[in-house]
Amino acid sequence: MAEVAHSVCLTHNFLIAMPAMSDPNFSRSLTYICEHNEQGALGIIINRPMNMDLATLFGRINISLEASSDATLGATPVYYGGPVQTDRGFVLHRPTGHWQSTLAIREDIGLTSTRDILQEIGAHGTPSEILVTLGYAGWSAGQLEWELSQNAWLNVSADPQIIFDLPPEERLAAAMHLLGVDFANLSDVAGHA
Repeated sequence: MAEVAHSVCLTHNFLIAMPAMSDPNFSRSLTYICEHNEQGALGIIINRPMNMDLATLFGRINISLEASSDATLGATPVYYGGPVQTDRGFVLHRPTGHWQSTLAIREDIGLTSTRDILQEIGAHGTPSEILVTLGYAGWSAGQLEWELSQNAWLNVSADPQIIFDLPPEERLAAAMHLLGVDFANLSDVAGHA
C-alpha cells in the first residue's frame, strides 16, 4: 500500500465532530488542534467543562490561588481536554509567554503542561486568557487524515475569540458558523451523495 503524503497541516484549526461520531469522548466536541505534523496530531477539546473549577484543581495540587482580585478566577471551569493523560493538566493560553515547557501553536497562543504556569496563574492571575484541561486528544501518524477522509470531522481555521471569549456552550455553534453551517442542519451522512 502506498503511503499517503502528508499534505495538509491542521495546526490552529478547529475539528468539529460530525453528528455520526460514535466515540463518546468526541461526540458533539469542538477540538482545537495544537500540533499536526508527520508524527501525528495533538488537540484539546474546548467545549467540555468538567464538574471542577480552578479553585478545586489548585487545592488538589497544592498551589495557592492568591490572585483574588478577580473573584471569578477560582470559579473558572477546568475542561475535559481529551482521553489521553487525563490525570495531567494542560493550559491553553494567550500570550505565549516563557514557561518551562510550552508548545508555541502560533506566536500568540501556547499550550503549557508544566507547573510553573499554574503557579503564575495562582499568584498573579496571568496569563489572563486561559483554558485549563485535564487530558488531551492525540492521533498517530496518518490517523487524523484517515478520520477526515471518513467524514468523522469537519475542520476550519480557528478563531481565538471562540476559545477565549465565548462561553463553552456557544463554542461549537460559533465554529460551525465559521463554515456557514448550522449544527442542527448537519446530516450524519455528509459527503455521501
